[in-house]
Amino acid sequence: MRNFLTKNSIKLLALILLLAPVFIYSQAAYGQDTGYDFGKDSGLNQTADSGGFLTGASAMTVDSLLARTIAVVLSLIGVIFLVFIVYGGFTWMTADGKEEKIKSANTTITNSLFGLMITLSAYVISYFLINYFR
Repeated sequence: MRNFLTKNSIKLLALILLLAPVFIYSQAAYGQDTGYDFGKDSGLNQTADSGGFLTGASAMTVDSLLARTIAVVLSLIGVIFLVFIVYGGFTWMTADGKEEKIKSANTTITNSLFGLMITLSAYVISYFLINYFR
């Protein structure tokens, strides 16, 4: 069985090495600029312009809409966590030394800080991914 795996492994490695230049060359050939721009050469932009739609840099794309939506949602979540932190601080200040209220306020502030860290992390990750794939 071991001898069989070794023979098949050698054959597979030889096949990969023989076919690697073909795949590399085909990728290089497809990567060349053919001079064809779909938006300009197909007449799609002219049709959209005559229909009254925005084209070019002023047009709303899916990724820009997604980026705006994510930014708005994460901003609202950040505001909500800020309100929770202020509420926890207010509760702590007005606790009058009562341990139960102080513990509740401390829990509220701690949970709000964790939520704020998660929200900021989500914002950083989404900002990176949107700019990376743009």
